[in-house]
Amino acid sequence: MPSKTKKSKSAGRFGARYGKRTRANLVGIEQKQRIKQICPFCKKKGVKRLSKGVWKCSRKKCGKKFASNAYYLK
Repeated sequence: MPSKTKKSKSAGRFGARYGKRTRANLVGIEQKQRIKQICPFCKKKGVKRLSKGVWKCSRKKCGKKFASNAYYLK
């Protein structure tokens, strides 16, 4: 099975389908949602996405689990 190319990044799994702009938008959203983000409770970087709209702070002191935006926190 061929690996993903550098150019298409995570959207390489779709091959030539759906068009370049759509796949580029998807890559941008997926990169934002996979990085650790700032917790609205403790104001530190450590929130990760568990599923659609469900987030959890990975810091030991905070550890809050909460619902918010689907893809990334604002």
